Amino acid sequence: MASDAAGSGAAGGTHRLVLLRHAKAEPAGGVDDVLRPLALNGRRQAGRVGAALAHSALVPELVLCSSALRTRQTWDLLAAHLGDVAPEVVVTDTLYAAGVRDVLDMVRGADSRVRTLLVVGHEPTMAATAAHLAGPGSDSGALAQVRVGVPTATYSVLESSTPWGEWDGAVANLSYVGRPSS
Repeated sequence: MASDAAGSGAAGGTHRLVLLRHAKAEPAGGVDDVLRPLALNGRRQAGRVGAALAHSALVPELVLCSSALRTRQTWDLLAAHLGDVAPEVVVTDTLYAAGVRDVLDMVRGADSRVRTLLVVGHEPTMAATAAHLAGPGSDSGALAQVRVGVPTATYSVLESSTPWGEWDGAVANLSYVGRPSS
């Protein structure tokens, strides 16, 4: 699925962007949307995403995470499955109501030494960002999925040798869209 280009710390090489929609949250039920916690099933989903990312060598060096409770919980639960790593984690209000341009601005700000970057956010932005970045060499099934949106706990993997600062439309290969079984 994904090549293991991480580790050298040198500029150049493959950059991998993983766009993750948060795991299943509790219904609003009178709670402010930003404060909705993960449902029990969502907690299980988050752990399975972490295990899948670790198994695929998609361990991030930088995590950009929405400040919403459900995204922070998703990150915390999946991180427990990544082994003994300590990526830089940026929790930001910007990702809560972000559009594609907002996500791209954040991605473009990543240090060139970062090989794998994880964004934990919301729909429709995660799928729309993947569709925007997907170039002509992308997997057709993965592209079809992100064009219609993705369910909770779904991650899209994009790869490119283009430096983060130059990421924009059709710059990457969308190689995979994954969702652990519930």
